[in-house]
Amino acid sequence: MKDDYLWDKSGEPDPEVERLERLLGRFRHDQPAPQFPAAQPHPRRAWFLPLRRFEAAALAVAASLVLVLAGAWYVMRLSRPAWEVERVAGAPRIGPGRAGEAGRLAVGEWLETDGASRARIALGMIGEVEVEPNTRVRLVRARPTEHRLALDRGTMHARIWAPPRLFYVDTPSAVAVDLGCQYTLKVDATGGGFLRVIMGWVAFEQQGRESFVPAGAMCATRPGSGPGTPYFEDASEAFQAALATLDSVVEGVSGGVSGGVSGGVLGGVAGGVSGGTPGAAKMRAAALDSVLAEARKRDALTLWHLLGRTNDAERARVYDGLAALVPPPAGVTREGMLNGDAQGQRQMRDLWWDALGLGDTSWWRMWKGPIPTR
Repeated sequence: MKDDYLWDKSGEPDPEVERLERLLGRFRHDQPAPQFPAAQPHPRRAWFLPLRRFEAAALAVAASLVLVLAGAWYVMRLSRPAWEVERVAGAPRIGPGRAGEAGRLAVGEWLETDGASRARIALGMIGEVEVEPNTRVRLVRARPTEHRLALDRGTMHARIWAPPRLFYVDTPSAVAVDLGCQYTLKVDATGGGFLRVIMGWVAFEQQGRESFVPAGAMCATRPGSGPGTPYFEDASEAFQAALATLDSVVEGVSGGVSGGVSGGVLGGVAGGVSGGTPGAAKMRAAALDSVLAEARKRDALTLWHLLGRTNDAERARVYDGLAALVPPPAGVTREGMLNGDAQGQRQMRDLWWDALGLGDTSWWRMWKGPIPTR
């Protein structure tokens, strides 16, 4: 059989195909094919295209709104004018009321703990502060570029994981400036403070006087004189006591004689020694003798700070003592440090710092700048 038979019966039929045709023939359709009207094009509705355009515009607006709301939420997270407070123990108070299990510390409000209370403050997205018993702290500012607390009295522990110079703590006698760190800060009833750095660095500043305190070091601060000279906590008791005397007995200014600082004692016991008297000069000379005699290579941190806090005669002795521990690098001269101008002395001190093994001055000079107005 040719294939043409299957299409138009023009070819030779196959017997089996013929047999099937006979069996199925009685079911053959013998009516004329139905007539269907010609298909007419459906008119396009005039409102359809504008509707699709409106839908696309609405989706674009909705997507933009989502982005704006997400951005606003993120900015508010960074700059919200209140910080979360968690009760750790007892009944801490925020303003006139109790904090409960959790509360919010708004700008201008005080958080206070009694002898049995402790609290934890979440500093936005930059860190946290634990507040010890008998402490009073206020939220001064909460901005994306500046977060600031004021510690009136008591003890706080700060853990900061933000870039340097975003977190500040005001005390009655100095400002602690975070350079990326973990530290403990105390303030006593007289307004004196004590800083102990556990990790990283903290700058202790007041009216142009500044102390750079690395991990493992401590620094006291006193009303009227600002931050003292930093020292490592493993320095000898004789070294610490003599250094406290140098910080508190200032020639030409009334000053008290510091008591022992062993164990991190804050302070300063009034000794009735009038500044500018022969007695004050002798006390400073004896204290400097003890500092230089007790200094180890590690205590070069302290001697480096003393270069900028001593009179001409004392500075010569400090220079010689520091040079014996860490030889001055190229560019640092005795003549320049003793008789040069302030700018030249600072440049030499920076060069010498780089030789102390405490890191390069360039990184913290880079972050240096005026402290934001309180």
